[in-house]
Amino acid sequence: MNKRWFDGLVDPILGLLEGLGSVVLLTFRTLWWAIRPPYRWLQLLRAMEFIGAESVFIVSLTGLFSGMVLALQMVYALRAFSAESTVGSIVAIALMREMSPVFAALMVTARAGSAMAAELGNMRITEQLDALVTMGVSPVQYLLSPRMVAAVMMLPLLCVLYTSVGMFGCWLIAVQTLGVDPGIFIANIEKFAVMADFMMGMIKSAVFGFLIAAISCHQGFFASGGARGVGVATTRAVVQSAVTMLIANYVITSLLTAT
Repeated sequence: MNKRWFDGLVDPILGLLEGLGSVVLLTFRTLWWAIRPPYRWLQLLRAMEFIGAESVFIVSLTGLFSGMVLALQMVYALRAFSAESTVGSIVAIALMREMSPVFAALMVTARAGSAMAAELGNMRITEQLDALVTMGVSPVQYLLSPRMVAAVMMLPLLCVLYTSVGMFGCWLIAVQTLGVDPGIFIANIEKFAVMADFMMGMIKSAVFGFLIAAISCHQGFFASGGARGVGVATTRAVVQSAVTMLIANYVITSLLTAT
């Protein structure tokens, strides 16, 4: 009975450590192949288009309504203190530091991360990855490295897009609908939103892109069990990416705000 209780306690921990080690090892292999020739430029461009360009609409839509609802809430809350003119700076800082990197990364996880895991998982169970090895092509270099590089490059750009569209939505509600003075709105943004806020968002989004690619590619690369296994791998990729990003968000925020 004691042994069964001990195994039930230790086995999940060992499984977690084994999975973490597998992700780390595959990530190191992916990074190593990313700097070794031959470079897969066409694969990189395709990954950049899929992760970046094809995510523009959903990221823009999310950013627009995020900025609008933030402005709506902030103006009514700050009006009680006659401070509604500061809504622009508050929303700008919130978007740049937190909302843009997190929400843009979540949208990319839901759209591109799940697709990467499903595509790689399907290639695994149909033995296409084994066929690449037979032809002398590294599947890590050909399929995983371009996706990781593309994710790290595209997430900061999507973060900037999210912030820009979000601020447009904020201006639309605060200035055009609720009557905040446009000159003071812009002046407060220039006064309080500094480069450090922007850089925090850029650092976070690059890290989030790295985590999305590492976790999604790992889940798809080691998928097994047929069509059901691909579905499980896709679900795990989305859930693990989202949870890991939220944890990383807290860690990065703690480190950058402590300096």
